[in-house]
Amino acid sequence: MIPLSWYMALAIILFCIGVCGFLTRRNVIIMFLSLELMLNGVNLNLVALSHYLDSVRGQAFTFFIITVAAAEAAIGLGIAIALYRTRRSVHVDTLNQLKG
Repeated sequence: MIPLSWYMALAIILFCIGVCGFLTRRNVIIMFLSLELMLNGVNLNLVALSHYLDSVRGQAFTFFIITVAAAEAAIGLGIAIALYRTRRSVHVDTLNQLKG
């Protein structure tokens, strides 16, 4: 049986890789992928704790997070496609349309 600490360590590693990717990359698509990686780290953490505590609450929260992540990916991809069609670039530095 794999101890809980290994699952927690893997979740922390996934989350930290996602944070580093989100903060260092300037490509919108890579930023969305990094955000998905962070959400998957949280999901792994919730499922591991749910299994360890013999509860289904963490698994229920995981389904909600997966649903939100799928909606975020679809909306993010739509925004990225729309920005690429108008600006011919998906780099964050060249986008200034959202400035008020």
